[in-house]
Amino acid sequence: MTMPVFYLSHGGGPWPWMEQGLVRYADLQRCLEQIPSQLPAKPAAILMISAHWETQGTFLVQANPTPPMVYDYYNFPEHTYHIRYPAPGDPDLALRVQQLITKAGGHADLDNERGFDHGAFVPAFAMYPEADIPMVQLSIDANYDPLLHLQLGQALRPLREQGVLIIGSGASYHNLRLMGPEGAQPSVQFDAWLEYAMLKADSQERQELMQNWSFAPGARIAHAREDHLVPLFTAVGAAYDSDPVSRILTSTSSSGIVNASYRFG
Repeated sequence: MTMPVFYLSHGGGPWPWMEQGLVRYADLQRCLEQIPSQLPAKPAAILMISAHWETQGTFLVQANPTPPMVYDYYNFPEHTYHIRYPAPGDPDLALRVQQLITKAGGHADLDNERGFDHGAFVPAFAMYPEADIPMVQLSIDANYDPLLHLQLGQALRPLREQGVLIIGSGASYHNLRLMGPEGAQPSVQFDAWLEYAMLKADSQERQELMQNWSFAPGARIAHAREDHLVPLFTAVGAAYDSDPVSRILTSTSSSGIVNASYRFG
């Protein structure tokens, strides 16, 4: 049994707990709700690489058996700062992740304090509202080096054979200063490039394109900071050469901004 890998555009803030958010992200909600039925079995655990946890010089792996919450969003309704997603952690998985990274020549440390940020608990809640799947978060490196994160994904591949669902959580368009109509054309241009890289390029070319993503049309408008694109690099790295790639979400905002999600395997 080999688990697929996902890259998810996770939406804005704590949208599942707001009526307006449920309307705005209805397509995303349907996409996330369908993921469990696309898996060969119920995951033993989820490894979530969220755009919202950055570290410098070493990857950190969440090792807390009962992770707290991190409300890393601003100016949302008061009730969204009392959300609980009580999925258990998995210290054994955290240790395996650390060992795989170090075995591959990388640097990783265990972190016993970190809680679930919204890049993790939002998609996890939409997929598994019962919070009955253990979940571990893994940080991204704040230098955003594509090759480093591709290599990270490659190091994590063995987890797929152990029933672990690897998810990169970010957004294929993320420029909070250009979320209106002025961002629409660059968004469409970058999305077309991403569509080619994911669905038309072979595995080797895809990895080369990820390393040179900033030369893509609209790239630096779609991602003034590429924190939300970095989890895609890890998902691409965790994919096998033979994995089929599917686009599982096309979400277009009222201003024409496009976001996409992909499945590998």
